[in-house]
Amino acid sequence: MKILITAANAAPAYKQKNKLNGADIIMGDYMDLPDFMLKPGQLIRLPNPASPSYTHEMLALCLDLGVSKVYLFREQETELLKQSEVLFNEYNITIIAGNDDL
Repeated sequence: MKILITAANAAPAYKQKNKLNGADIIMGDYMDLPDFMLKPGQLIRLPNPASPSYTHEMLALCLDLGVSKVYLFREQETELLKQSEVLFNEYNITIIAGNDDL
């Protein structure tokens, strides 16, 4: 299974990626990312936490990509997805506040 790390344009996300050395990792961010980073598939654009359906959009994305763990590095993402942790757990997706794991 794959691991999704959010806040792909921030240093803590890359520290986590290096810590998980060798795992099948997807980096993503909802904030503006340069097109040259998105085109080759290095990064993916994530749903914006300001969206009323953010939790469901993230769940659908995780299921579509086969993600089993999500490391969250932005406070707004963490607050919203931690509230829905039981829902994600039903689909065997673990939600991890990235800063707690560093």
